[in-house]
Amino acid sequence: MSTEHTFLAVYLGSMNGSKMAAWRALPEAERKAKEREGMAAWQGWVEKHKAVIVEMGGPLGKTRRIDATGISEVSNALTGFTVVRAASQEEAARLFENHPHFAIFPGEAVEVMPVLPLPQM
Repeated sequence: MSTEHTFLAVYLGSMNGSKMAAWRALPEAERKAKEREGMAAWQGWVEKHKAVIVEMGGPLGKTRRIDATGISEVSNALTGFTVVRAASQEEAARLFENHPHFAIFPGEAVEVMPVLPLPQM
Protein backbone atom coordinates (compact mmCIF):
# COMPACT_ATOMS: atom_id res chain seq x y z
CA MET A 1 0.00 0.00 0.00
CA SER A 2 1.45 3.36 -1.05
CA THR A 3 2.06 6.02 1.56
CA GLU A 4 1.80 8.77 -1.03
CA HIS A 5 -1.41 10.70 -1.57
CA THR A 6 -2.61 13.01 -4.33
CA PHE A 7 -3.09 16.72 -3.68
CA LEU A 8 -4.64 19.48 -5.76
CA ALA A 9 -2.81 22.80 -5.57
CA VAL A 10 -4.92 25.76 -6.65
CA TYR A 11 -3.27 29.07 -7.53
CA LEU A 12 -5.23 32.12 -6.36
CA GLY A 13 -5.05 35.72 -7.44
CA SER A 14 -7.12 38.83 -7.93
CA MET A 15 -7.32 40.99 -11.03
CA ASN A 16 -8.26 43.90 -8.74
CA GLY A 17 -5.90 43.28 -5.82
CA SER A 18 -2.98 45.45 -4.72
CA LYS A 19 -0.38 42.99 -6.04
CA MET A 20 -1.91 43.11 -9.52
CA ALA A 21 -2.19 46.90 -9.38
CA ALA A 22 1.51 47.16 -8.50
CA TRP A 23 2.35 44.68 -11.31
CA ARG A 24 0.42 46.72 -13.86
CA ALA A 25 2.10 49.93 -12.65
CA LEU A 26 5.57 48.60 -13.50
CA PRO A 27 7.17 50.06 -16.63
CA GLU A 28 6.66 47.62 -19.49
CA ALA A 29 10.36 46.70 -19.79
CA GLU A 30 10.57 45.98 -16.05
CA ARG A 31 7.36 43.92 -16.12
CA LYS A 32 8.65 41.91 -19.11
CA ALA A 33 11.92 41.27 -17.27
CA LYS A 34 9.98 40.07 -14.19
CA GLU A 35 7.85 37.84 -16.44
CA ARG A 36 11.03 36.23 -17.83
CA GLU A 37 12.43 35.86 -14.30
CA GLY A 38 9.13 34.35 -13.12
CA MET A 39 8.89 31.87 -15.98
CA ALA A 40 12.50 30.77 -15.43
CA ALA A 41 11.83 30.35 -11.70
CA TRP A 42 8.61 28.42 -12.43
CA GLN A 43 10.49 26.12 -14.83
CA GLY A 44 13.11 25.62 -12.11
CA TRP A 45 10.35 24.75 -9.63
CA VAL A 46 8.92 22.19 -12.08
CA GLU A 47 12.35 20.67 -12.70
CA LYS A 48 13.04 20.42 -8.94
CA HIS A 49 9.67 18.75 -8.24
CA LYS A 50 9.06 16.79 -11.47
CA ALA A 51 9.19 13.46 -9.62
CA VAL A 52 6.09 14.38 -7.57
CA ILE A 53 4.10 16.33 -10.18
CA VAL A 54 1.19 14.14 -11.30
CA GLU A 55 -0.40 16.77 -13.57
CA MET A 56 1.32 20.04 -14.44
CA GLY A 57 -2.06 21.70 -14.88
CA GLY A 58 -1.96 25.26 -16.13
CA PRO A 59 -3.64 28.63 -16.08
CA LEU A 60 -7.42 28.81 -15.86
CA GLY A 61 -9.67 30.96 -18.03
CA LYS A 62 -13.10 32.47 -17.51
CA THR A 63 -15.50 30.53 -15.32
CA ARG A 64 -19.02 29.32 -16.11
CA ARG A 65 -21.23 28.33 -13.19
CA ILE A 66 -23.86 25.69 -13.84
CA ASP A 67 -26.69 25.26 -11.33
CA ALA A 68 -30.44 24.60 -11.23
CA THR A 69 -31.13 28.02 -12.76
CA GLY A 70 -28.85 27.50 -15.76
CA ILE A 71 -25.41 28.68 -16.84
CA SER A 72 -23.85 31.99 -15.90
CA GLU A 73 -20.44 33.65 -16.07
CA VAL A 74 -18.89 34.24 -12.64
CA SER A 75 -15.62 35.53 -11.24
CA ASN A 76 -13.48 33.81 -8.63
CA ALA A 77 -9.88 33.84 -7.42
CA LEU A 78 -8.85 30.59 -9.18
CA THR A 79 -6.02 31.26 -11.62
CA GLY A 80 -4.44 27.83 -12.17
CA PHE A 81 -3.76 24.37 -10.75
CA THR A 82 -1.17 21.61 -10.35
CA VAL A 83 -1.60 18.07 -9.00
CA VAL A 84 1.20 16.59 -6.86
CA ARG A 85 1.95 13.45 -4.83
CA ALA A 86 3.24 13.62 -1.25
CA ALA A 87 3.21 11.61 1.98
CA SER A 88 1.14 14.26 3.78
CA GLN A 89 -0.72 17.51 3.19
CA GLU A 90 2.02 19.33 5.12
CA GLU A 91 4.67 17.88 2.80
CA ALA A 92 2.60 18.83 -0.24
CA ALA A 93 2.14 22.37 1.09
CA ARG A 94 5.89 22.76 1.65
CA LEU A 95 6.44 22.15 -2.08
CA PHE A 96 4.81 25.53 -2.73
CA GLU A 97 6.67 27.65 -0.17
CA ASN A 98 8.04 30.77 -1.92
CA HIS A 99 6.51 29.61 -5.21
CA PRO A 100 7.03 32.02 -8.14
CA HIS A 101 3.23 32.41 -8.41
CA PHE A 102 3.36 34.86 -5.49
CA ALA A 103 7.10 35.36 -4.91
CA ILE A 104 7.65 36.92 -8.37
CA PHE A 105 4.30 37.07 -10.16
CA PRO A 106 1.36 39.01 -8.66
CA GLY A 107 -0.46 35.87 -7.51
CA GLU A 108 -1.70 35.93 -3.94
CA ALA A 109 -1.54 32.35 -2.65
CA VAL A 110 -1.55 28.63 -3.35
CA GLU A 111 -4.05 26.37 -1.55
CA VAL A 112 -3.35 22.64 -1.28
CA MET A 113 -6.05 20.05 -0.62
CA PRO A 114 -6.14 16.25 -0.69
CA VAL A 115 -7.90 14.44 -3.51
CA LEU A 116 -10.01 11.98 -1.55
CA PRO A 117 -10.97 8.49 -2.73
CA LEU A 118 -14.48 8.01 -4.03
CA PRO A 119 -16.82 6.49 -1.44
CA GLN A 120 -17.38 2.75 -1.92
CA MET A 121 -20.93 1.81 -2.82
